[in-house]
Amino acid sequence: MRLIDHTIKDFTALLASSEPAPGGGSTSALMGALGVSLTKMVGALTAGRAKYAEHADFVAELLEKAARIQTDFLAVIDEDTQAYNEVGAVFAMPKETDADKAARGQAMQKALKACVAPPLKMMELSLEASKLARAALGKTNTNAASDLGVAALSLGAAVQGAWLNILINIGGIKDTAFVSEHREKGEDILEKTLLLTDDIYRTIHDSLTGQA
Repeated sequence: MRLIDHTIKDFTALLASSEPAPGGGSTSALMGALGVSLTKMVGALTAGRAKYAEHADFVAELLEKAARIQTDFLAVIDEDTQAYNEVGAVFAMPKETDADKAARGQAMQKALKACVAPPLKMMELSLEASKLARAALGKTNTNAASDLGVAALSLGAAVQGAWLNILINIGGIKDTAFVSEHREKGEDILEKTLLLTDDIYRTIHDSLTGQA
């Protein structure tokens, strides 16, 4: 059964169990899915309203892009756990002989690299979703401003959680070129995303407290 087919109650119970997966990676993807879903909701609450008629084309594009990102985030929830399960399978491999140990080591390196792909995808989706949420400021229903703020917080958590999952995996990877490439890429996406999400949150917070 796919994780995304669980009820919220069952998913959180599984998350709270002693099972190693799902864990922080799948949770980060879920946070991203929630964030972009809130952004889409803000768009839906804006669409068709005369007050925002001048932004109708933007809102239509927002709804389309948010729906696609939402689907991608949901897919990566299970992709992350599947990748981790490959690591778990390596631990079950024999390690009696030198040949066993060599095969086990190669398999682990391959599995760890595979584990980097899902969180990197989460980070890329978080950046894309954050750009969308930032663009929505001033063009969407102000009555849903707090929802857009929570969207930003969720996307910020998603990108930071995904980055931690990359770091813990590249820590065991011996391919220095691979590590360097993914560290550089991840740091760049992290910085860009957090600048956006922090700006969204501060802008909305200040508008709601009369500081804008």
